[in-house]
Amino acid sequence: MKVDVKTPDGDNMTALAATLPVGSALRIAPQFVATATNDDTGIETAVEAKYYSEAGRYVMTAVVNRATREDFDEPAMRRVVTQAILQAAIPQCIALQMSDDADAPWITVADLTANEGRIIPEWMAEAVVKRGMKAERMDVIEILYGTAALAGFPPVKAVQVELGVPHRTAADWIYKARAAGRLEGMSYTPGRQADG
Repeated sequence: MKVDVKTPDGDNMTALAATLPVGSALRIAPQFVATATNDDTGIETAVEAKYYSEAGRYVMTAVVNRATREDFDEPAMRRVVTQAILQAAIPQCIALQMSDDADAPWITVADLTANEGRIIPEWMAEAVVKRGMKAERMDVIEILYGTAALAGFPPVKAVQVELGVPHRTAADWIYKARAAGRLEGMSYTPGRQADG
């Protein structure tokens, strides 16, 4: 799915728009507007989202669906999956530096890889699962956790899939990253608590 991400002012989303620090090395855009067009159904969906520190993630604040042609799929308009749009947009809203040099350029997580469906490139995933790569591993865990948690998706699953490690290993690495202060400002709560 191709998602066009802009700042609330209508400018294209770039690493420069990511001004809010989270974790130990990431910056995020405080809010954004993501637009996706489905040519098959003739429906365009715009999602506005804002980062809420209390929630530790982006929260959708508005959703607008509109037909792009007269013969649009009316039943499909009631079934638009906005969470997928949010998930596709967030890598464009998170910035990081690939070097410890203070003058290193900031890039978005989306700039890391061109492979659709991946958050980090395969070479990076293969490198950080090796023994002795603890600092680099924590950097990657922060990127993966942040990208998943900010979208409201299970970070342990993201680490498992991206790095090809078992659930237990992914959970352990996330625990260690949190204990090291790498995940401040980002959180994920699995499931909802029953009212009562």
